[in-house]
Amino acid sequence: MDLHVPITLNDELSDEVVTATARLNLASGEIGRIEYQDWDVASRGLPWEQDDYEFTSGTLSNAGKDVEFGVSVNRTTGQYSVSADELLEIKVKAAQLFAGISGSELASGAHGRNGRTH
Repeated sequence: MDLHVPITLNDELSDEVVTATARLNLASGEIGRIEYQDWDVASRGLPWEQDDYEFTSGTLSNAGKDVEFGVSVNRTTGQYSVSADELLEIKVKAAQLFAGISGSELASGAHGRNGRTH
């Protein structure tokens, strides 16, 4: 089963937003396959290396509906990722928004059914 979903990343700088496509691993929260749009890494460096870098956010989209979330950047390794708490929130919001499943339905489904008959 593929646990990687396509997302959009937005690196916020003081005067511009750098957009990239990427893949979020729903099991680990790691983000990979980052492809910047209209940003030349060779001449400008990575967006998060800029002096005016502020933060990064992500968006998971499906059928015109979006789930936005915070993204961490390890400035030593350059790895983008989502915290465990943020990842859980993404999964819950995505289930609610994309599939119409409520949080309580998710919780009850996680416990399974008893299934006993007499």
